[in-house]
Amino acid sequence: MALFEKLEEKYIKTDGVKLHTIITGSGEPLILLHGFPDFWYGWKNIILGLKDEFKLIVPDLRGYNKSDKPKEVEDYTIEKLINDIKVLKNKLQIDKFYLAGHDWGGMIAWLFAEKYPEYVKKLIIINAPHPSLFGKKISSNKKQKKASSYIFRFQNDPEGSASFLKDNDYQGLKLAVFGSANKESFSSEDKKRYQRAWSQPGAIKSGIYYYTAFDTAYEGSRKIEMPTLVIWGMKDLFLTPKLLEGLSKYVKDLEIVKSEKSTHWVMHDDPDLVIENIRKFLKKA
Repeated sequence: MALFEKLEEKYIKTDGVKLHTIITGSGEPLILLHGFPDFWYGWKNIILGLKDEFKLIVPDLRGYNKSDKPKEVEDYTIEKLINDIKVLKNKLQIDKFYLAGHDWGGMIAWLFAEKYPEYVKKLIIINAPHPSLFGKKISSNKKQKKASSYIFRFQNDPEGSASFLKDNDYQGLKLAVFGSANKESFSSEDKKRYQRAWSQPGAIKSGIYYYTAFDTAYEGSRKIEMPTLVIWGMKDLFLTPKLLEGLSKYVKDLEIVKSEKSTHWVMHDDPDLVIENIRKFLKKA
């Protein structure tokens, strides 16, 4: 894809970790955070759709793809993940910005917006539970508990889990990503790029350490105040729509858009819906 040969790549040093970051477009800044087991390229369709209207900042999170991969579980605490975004925006001389996150990127976005509301103008969450709700739903909802069973494996045996996902030419990861998305959502070129990112030394174990370091019993300290758009693929095998119930308790100004035909990988399954709703939400006064 010719566009991606022209993107600006930077390595931005946070507290001891270099983050490989894609920067493109012009306009108000919008930071896009990917999840597990993804990398910046997971936003490719959204980048194509929004690059003419916003300055897009798209990092590989610590541990992923071309970013540094610290070796200890404690290097992946939520505090460090949030701080990476704060340092990133400071190094790029950005004050206030729009923030979007998918999956783990959404978890980081929720918590960054909670801790630093003065920096986030509007918040966009795509198939990522509010951290204060997640543990409660795992405990109270059998379907979500079953869907989250992999998290307990990641927490209890990160090394074994990483080996399982890498075995047989990344068969476990291919099933989790390509096998759980709608057919044709990932092209053969996409699949090659993903496998290249997964094959970076330490990348799989680093992604698993996000789960190992996280406390699912987290309880937030304050309500999200800024306007918030939540986009949800309703066929998500990992994060059920039950996670939307009770969300207004934690978010003051909430808009929810459901994609009935989409899986966890809504940015690949239905990119037009994501682009159109982000654009409409951010342009709204």
